[in-house]
Order: sequence, then C-alpha cells, then structure tokens
Amino acid sequence: MSRTNYKSTKKAGFSWLLKMAIRDGKASSKKLVLFMASIVLGIAAVVSIQSFSNNLKENIALQSKSLMGADYIIDSDKPVNERVTFIMDSLGGSDAEEISFASMAAFPGKQGTKLVRVRGIKGGFPFYGEMETDPVSAANEYQENGAALLDATVMLQLGIEPGDSIKIGNVVLPVAGALKAVPGSSSIFSSIAPPVVIPYRYIEESGLVQVGSRIGYNYYFKADPKMDLEKLDKEIDPILDNNDADLDTHLSTSERMGRRYENFGKFLNLVAFIALLLGCVGIASAIHIYIKEKLRAIAVLKCLGASKKQTFSIYLIQIAIIGLIGGIVGTVLGLFLQQLFPFILQDLLPINIEISFDFRVMAIGVLLGILMSVLFALYPLIGTLYVSPLQTLRVQDSERSKSVKAGILVIGAIFIFIFLFAFWLLEDWKYSIFFVLGIIITFSLLAGVANLFMKAIKRYFPSSWGFIPRQSLLNLFRPQNQTLILVLAIGIGTFLISTLFFTKDLLLAQASLDEQAESPNMILLDVQSEQQLAVANTINSQNLPVLENIPIVSMRVESLKGRPASEIREDTTSNVNGWILHHEFRTTYRDSLISSEVLEAGEWIGSNSENGTIPISISDNFAEDAKVTVGDKVSFNVQGVLLDTEIASIRQVDWSRMQLNFSIVFPTGVLEEAPQFRVLTTKVPDDENSASLQKELVKNFPNLTIIDLRQVLDVIEKILAKISWLINFMAFFSILTGIIVLIGAVRTSKYQRIRESVLLRTLGAKSEQILKILALEYLYLGILGALSGILLSLISSQLLGYFVFETTFIPSWIPFLVLLPGIILLVMGIGLGNSLGVIKSPPLEVLRKELG
Repeated sequence: MSRTNYKSTKKAGFSWLLKMAIRDGKASSKKLVLFMASIVLGIAAVVSIQSFSNNLKENIALQSKSLMGADYIIDSDKPVNERVTFIMDSLGGSDAEEISFASMAAFPGKQGTKLVRVRGIKGGFPFYGEMETDPVSAANEYQENGAALLDATVMLQLGIEPGDSIKIGNVVLPVAGALKAVPGSSSIFSSIAPPVVIPYRYIEESGLVQVGSRIGYNYYFKADPKMDLEKLDKEIDPILDNNDADLDTHLSTSERMGRRYENFGKFLNLVAFIALLLGCVGIASAIHIYIKEKLRAIAVLKCLGASKKQTFSIYLIQIAIIGLIGGIVGTVLGLFLQQLFPFILQDLLPINIEISFDFRVMAIGVLLGILMSVLFALYPLIGTLYVSPLQTLRVQDSERSKSVKAGILVIGAIFIFIFLFAFWLLEDWKYSIFFVLGIIITFSLLAGVANLFMKAIKRYFPSSWGFIPRQSLLNLFRPQNQTLILVLAIGIGTFLISTLFFTKDLLLAQASLDEQAESPNMILLDVQSEQQLAVANTINSQNLPVLENIPIVSMRVESLKGRPASEIREDTTSNVNGWILHHEFRTTYRDSLISSEVLEAGEWIGSNSENGTIPISISDNFAEDAKVTVGDKVSFNVQGVLLDTEIASIRQVDWSRMQLNFSIVFPTGVLEEAPQFRVLTTKVPDDENSASLQKELVKNFPNLTIIDLRQVLDVIEKILAKISWLINFMAFFSILTGIIVLIGAVRTSKYQRIRESVLLRTLGAKSEQILKILALEYLYLGILGALSGILLSLISSQLLGYFVFETTFIPSWIPFLVLLPGIILLVMGIGLGNSLGVIKSPPLEVLRKELG
C-alpha cells in the first residue's frame, strides 16, 4: 500500500469511528439523557459560584478606593500620641479627619429617637467615590452651613424633611439632606446604627466624648500615584500597632474584604462540589450499565473485523461528545444562575456587583464536562477491550483479570482529579486530602455493607419463606447483579444529601437568634458612674425592671507570663494572636458565673481577699489565643495603673447568647475605685414602651447609647433569612442532582432484570408476582443504601461540627423521617415504573425488542 493510501486509510478510520460514535449515540439517546443531566447540574453549580466569586473579587479590587474614600487611613480608638502624630506629619499630614461614635439622636418637634453612627468630618473626604445625597448640593454645603446629613431611610421612617432639626448630645443642627451612601459605612451596620454626618467642629460641643465612650479617630490620606502602598503598609503598620494605632490601605482593605466573602464562597463551592460529585457518581453508574448493554454490539463489531482499540475509541469518542455537550449546557445554565446572586445577596455585599462573563471559568466548565465524563467512564470502558467475539453467541464475563492494572490506574486518576478539584475550590491542601480520604472511607464502608449483606443472605438464607420473598432476596446476588453498584449509588447520594442537610441545619442553628423569655431586649451603654442611680430610677418610673447593672473597666495587656507585650509584638516567632496584644479589653468584676458561662478549668474565685496577685477568670478563646493557662501570670494596664493577676479559672463562654459576655472577669474588691462606666439592661414589652423610655432617657442623659435588641434582631434575622434561602437553594440544587443520580442508577438497572422477568413469565409467574418480587428487591436496596448513607452522614456531620464549626452537633430526625422513606419510595417507584412495560408485554416481544 502506498504512503498516500495509508494516510487516507487513517483519516477514513477516524471518520468512521466518529460516525459510529454519533450513530450509536443517537440510537441510545434516551438512555443517556440522565447521564447528561448529571453533568449539566454539577457543571452549572460550579460555574455559577466560581464566576460570581471571581466577579466579586474583581469588583472589590476595582472599587476599593471608593469603598474607603481614600488611598489609606490611619485609625485609632483613642487620641493619637506624639509618635503617631510625628509619623503622620512625616507623611505630609492627613488630608481629612474624622471622629465617629454611636449615639442616640433626638428630633425636636418629632416623635421618636434613633441609635445612629455620628461621623464628624473635617476636610475634603471622600477623595474617591462620593457622598450620595438628596439634594445633591447638600454633600458640598453641609460643612459650610453647619448642618447634618441624615440617613435617607431614617428620614423616611420618622417623616423628617430637609430643614428639620436633629439633636446629638448638646448640639442641635438643621438637616441639610438625605444621605443615601457614604464611603466607610456598611449596609449591615447602617441598618442597626444609620450614619449621620456632621461637621467636625461640633463633636466637642456635643459633650459625648466621655470616659468609656467608644470613639473612633480616623485620619484620611490621599497618596502620591508613585507611592508604594504595600511597602508603606509593611514598614509603618508595625510601628503604629505598637502605639495603639493602625494603618489600612485600600489594597489591604480590598484583600481583607475579599477573604471575608471568599470564606462564604468556600461554603458554596463545597456545596457545588457535592453536586458535581453526585454527578460523577451518576456518570459512573450510568456508563457502567450502558457499556454492559453494549457488550453484544461490541462483539459483533469485532466479528466484522473491528479491533479492540477501534471499539474502545468509538465509545470513548461518544462519551467525550456527550461530556462536551453537557459541559456547554451546564456552563450556560451556570452563567444564567450567576445573574441571580447579586439580587439574593445585595444586602450582604459592600458594593454593587457588575456581572461579567469570566471566560476562564467558562472554559473550565466545558473542559470539566469532558474530563469528568471521560474519567468516570474509563473504568467501565476498559471492559470493552476484553470483549470476545464469542459474546455474539453466548453471554460471558469479560476477562477482568487483564484489566486490573488499568482499573487501578483509572481509580487513582479519579481520586487525583477529586483532590485537585477540591484544592482548586477550597485552596487548602489539608482540607482537600481529608475530603478525598472521607470519600474513600465512605465508598469503602458502603461497599463493605453491601458485600456483608449479600454474604449474610447467602449464609442465613430464609429457605422457609415463600416464593416471592425468597426470589427477591435471590435477585440480590444473582449473576451480573447490581446490588453493589446500586447500594453505592443510593448510599453515596443519600450520604451527600443528608450531610448537606445536617450541615445546613448546623450553620443555621448556630446563627439562630431565638429570644429567651427572661433575656433583656434593651441595653444602655456609656452610663457614667454618677448617672447609674438616676438612669435606674428613670427605668423604674416606666414600670420596667433593671435586669443588670454591669460595671465596665477598660484595660490593655501589659505582659504575658512575665514577658512585656511590646517585646512579644516584635517577636516574629511568637504565636500569640495579635488582638490579645493590641485590643483594649472591656472587663467587669463580679462574684459569680452567669448563665452563658461554664467553668472549664481551675477554680472560680468571686472575691479578692488577699493582697498581692489578683485571681482572674478568662474565656477559653482568650486562653487559646494568648497561649496561657491556669496559674499563668498576666499584667494589665488600667489607664496607667499596672495590675498583676494570676489566671485562676478558664470559662467556656456562649458568645451567641444575647447578653453581655466578657473575655476577662475580675473578682470583687479590686476594680471598684478604677475609672469605669456602667451598662444597664431592661426588658420592654412593646414598641410603645420602648419609644417612651428612649425619649425620656435621651432627654435627660444625651450621652447614653441605647440599643434596642428587637431592632437588631429584626435586621439580623432578615440577613439570616437571605443566607438561609441561599443555603437551601444550593442544598436543593445538590438534592436534585442526587435524585437524578438515583433515577439513572435505578432506571438503567431495569435492563439487567428483563431476562429474569421474561424467564419467570415463561415459567408461568403472574405479573402481580413479578411486581411484588421487584418491589421487595428495590425495597431492600433502598433501605440498605439510604440507611447506610444517613448513618454515615451522622458521623461526618459530627466531625464537621467538632473540627470545622466548633459547635455541638445535635442531629435532626428529619432525614430519618423524610429523607429515608422518601428515597426508599423513590427507588421503588422508579424501579417498578421502569419494569411495567416489560411485565405488560408478551415475553417474545420483550426479548425481540430489548435483546435484539
């Protein structure tokens, strides 16, 4: 044969393979619909979340200056010292300044008061972005006119118009206009304490900067375009940290915000990965049965002269084409789903998201469709290499021994794919390894359960049972049975779905804010010591109780275990968490534990009866981050006075409880004479009593900050409702994929039961008997797979609760009461529905139709 003819033969050979793949695929299109659906849903989940996450990162990076309003900020929670002032002067001085704090605002001539975030601004802030006001001119004129800009929502709620007045402490200012947006304010916090912008010069006049007040001092800078902000942050920030100040550039803010929302995205990625993994299980299950059905056709092709490489290539090309189509459809669906995310999460995001198509993610989605299809179909496809032409005459198993090595390589490649994909999504190799190990263990346990079940039936076969139950049990270990495959498919699907359900409940229960009957729902902050009696009398005069009167003393850590905090800060090898060394702690003193605390270690000492070292109690998170334990020494700086203490006990604190909790608690007899302020709490029954009390308190004590927890709960519950909706949506997405996997696994199994059904009918069995046999068989498979999956998910959820979410896992009965019977009924319904056509038709017709 000439070289030319040889080349044309090779081209014709590939063309023939492609035609055969397409021709055979068209003939089997109905059987491959569910296979493609598994690919489509898995790809759609991954593409939608990945594309949205990338869009979010890009938008945060582009809008970081507008979010901050400056190139960088130096901030502190107290007036800066000489060292910080010198550093700012060396940088050219700040271009704008701000003092901010939370306060109650009253509105003369109007009913109602409101907790607001007062922002006193001096200079041309913001330098990027803008204050959005109505009228527009108010943003440029409020400084000159000595007026306030008030949150637009508050104005609408309280019926305030431009020209009305607002009273903040001792200052009364006209409202220049409605404030719609301002850099530096988050939508979540603004819902609780809406912003009020006033000229800087009125802050001191308000009289609200007092002992115990939480004041923020911000200095805004506009940088030279050539300035290296990363270098500035690296060199200056450590110095500022040692002087109770901090430097934030718009770049670091962008990275921090990106990480914050990236963590949220990681959970969604994990959910999407579950959907994708379920799709992979569906592919493996469907192709395993599909190839078994094609063994006779493959044998015929080999009789006609096709090589084993050609028959293998036909179905490999066919699977790759289906994967390509599934990847394209899944990517398009994912891009459509991506459009919904900004509407769902608009109140949780700090910026307006402009959705764009990420071509990298789109390409990955399409390639992923091909890769997962081919990879998870390779193991059953290997069997085509060893099909004998004799199978045109009789059914025989392929020579599996020859494909063991190839099978191990394929399985290894599958787990490498799962690991790499998990690492791409989670960006943590440890989590990725544990994830893969968890999958291997789960598959192994489910396979072990199925094998033990079949061996137990063989060993303890109930010979005394009737024909129908005996035959249904015999079907579970007949030649070419699918017990192992179906138990794996049903079990892994149930396992992933119920784990997702338990995890969803774990997250939502951890964030729940159920109000307790005796808990306070109003907190009064910044009560000066000399005011506490008068404030308490005002509360009592409204026929309301004073539930708590808590002293608060501010202090900082001076040394840990005899080592100065300044030295630990400079030690790059120290593993003490930075917040321990920089944080100004609000501490209290009392003689007993409260309901949100449990003693974990040491002895609780309620009063200080000795001179010398003072016994204190610390929270477990403080102990962990400060690397201290019972008996260690800690020194505190209380506004210039050093207190030497010894850790007497460690408490486990439930920070989710809606009450005041503290990292550090002193005994009585130590801090009574220290500079302090008080926090009082009460419980108001309704809006009318709340408004009346707040009005009276703001009138007599303008320095107080009043937090109505009912308003806070309402805002947070709305946010949680959105998060819950999104989690439920993604859970449903994965559950839908799992159901499709079950449908595919059970539906394709009908072709293995045709011979038995035809044989039984030929021997005289009635249709009713065959239906009962099949119903019992699917019942056994459903119970075995679903129950195994749910029990394994209990273990996985317990591990997730302990290691990841650090909370106690309390299992719900819903998977047992709803998911277990639901999946069993689904398996039985699909199985019987697929078998009805076989049972109703004459045996000869069925054989001709199904077996060719």
